[in-house]
Amino acid sequence: MMQPYFYSVSEFIAMGEHGVFVWSCWAITIGMMLVFILYSRRQRQALIKQLTIQQARQAQRGAKTPNPATKQSS
Repeated sequence: MMQPYFYSVSEFIAMGEHGVFVWSCWAITIGMMLVFILYSRRQRQALIKQLTIQQARQAQRGAKTPNPATKQSS
């Protein structure tokens, strides 16, 4: 017959007096993952905004200066 390692929830949380270390490691890991996800999303949004602005500037430059290669000579 198999014996459970922890007999109660409080024993599980205490983790044999290593609970503070175990749960703080879990909290740090999950916290860092959330920070990484939020940082990545903001960086992506900033990049999309930057590329949109860059495309608009290039479109404005293209409209202002005629391209000599497209002119037809008579």
